[in-house]
Amino acid sequence: MHQNGVVVLDNGGGLIKAGHGGDRDPSAVIPNCVYRPLSSKKWVTPSPTEPMDLTSAAVRRPIDRGYLINPDLQREIWAHLFTQVLRVNPAQSSLLLTEPLFTLPSIQRAADELVFEDFNFAALYVAHSPSLAHLYEASRRPITAQCSLVVDCGFSFTHAVPVFQNFPINYAAKRIDLGGKALTNYLKELVSYRSVNVMDETFLIDDVKEKLCFVSMNVPRDLQIAKKHGKDNAFRCTYVLPDGVTHTQGYVKDPEEAKRYLAVGDGDSVQEVAKKMDVDRGEVADKLEDRKKIDLSKNEFDLTNERFLVAEMIFHPADLGMNQAGLAECIVRAVSSCHPHLHPVLYESIILTGGSTLFPRLADRLERELRPLVPDEYQVKITPQEDPILGVWRGGSVLASSPDFEAMCVTKAEYEELGSARCRKRFF
Repeated sequence: MHQNGVVVLDNGGGLIKAGHGGDRDPSAVIPNCVYRPLSSKKWVTPSPTEPMDLTSAAVRRPIDRGYLINPDLQREIWAHLFTQVLRVNPAQSSLLLTEPLFTLPSIQRAADELVFEDFNFAALYVAHSPSLAHLYEASRRPITAQCSLVVDCGFSFTHAVPVFQNFPINYAAKRIDLGGKALTNYLKELVSYRSVNVMDETFLIDDVKEKLCFVSMNVPRDLQIAKKHGKDNAFRCTYVLPDGVTHTQGYVKDPEEAKRYLAVGDGDSVQEVAKKMDVDRGEVADKLEDRKKIDLSKNEFDLTNERFLVAEMIFHPADLGMNQAGLAECIVRAVSSCHPHLHPVLYESIILTGGSTLFPRLADRLERELRPLVPDEYQVKITPQEDPILGVWRGGSVLASSPDFEAMCVTKAEYEELGSARCRKRFF
């Protein structure tokens, strides 16, 4: 049994991050789903130690659009997590659980029933992700006036939330219904339309997105470069699909080739990029000649403009047919909803958290998009978290190890006496 006795659970739509309060990193990061491999008839709960065969696996998730819709499935995943992975006794532990903003009371009640009635935890504290991300950054470095704007780009959606003295300002929080799941689905459609049908390969295309996609600093120019043939195309790279025999996971055919886009500077014209590619050409020509011989034993596909068009959706959701503002406009709207005295402070302490902020160059592009929308006298300073996936969990770990954490929790006895709705008033 862990001496602290607080289990910190960041229950995301894509990944569960779970561990003990006071630790630097979570003990387990596993997908929040059950999956059924092609070779099996039963649903399996992911485990951090056992290898997973995710090729064409069917997936069921307890969380949809950010909210818990299947408590029975969540119970199954948590039971495996607490007994097999964390090995904790819930009756002797407190639980710090994250929850998205604006969760409906019926969903809150279902979560409370899971915690107190199914798992019998001794106490519960529910926190919002933005306040935990803010708390972790504040514990690492002094944040001006204890105030920041947290941009949480997760699996299900993106939130821009002003946090003031560790409390999210709910009336100013803005949401875009676009997260990592929508971006993966968009990449699936692009690849399926252009090369090979991957509509069933969610985990595989997730891997392609994480390894190869990036944010463009100049979309019209990059679209011109992506049209070029052969060696002049700085963005072309090849991804090899698993064959289920020699390798069960996909991989990038030539990692060096995949990094060529880094040589393309922000202000370079199409001609300047062509010259740079000429310099590289001598080094990569031999490699390219080798690779031109198509290996028929491997199933593979090329990516060109898909690499930056996917992340572009964060800035222009309208291109996906969504009638919503882009990220920069969303941030400006969130700040404008606050008191004018807070505006300069919020603009210079924007924190990026969540897995979808890991795209290379995202912070630079966001600053470039924000600058024309923000008054000249305000500074814009964007801080990406060192590990955006774990930032919220680490904030929870800091909170769980604080001396007054116990007093903030709701105990099982209080829950049984007062019910879910009355207990919830203590948290927010």
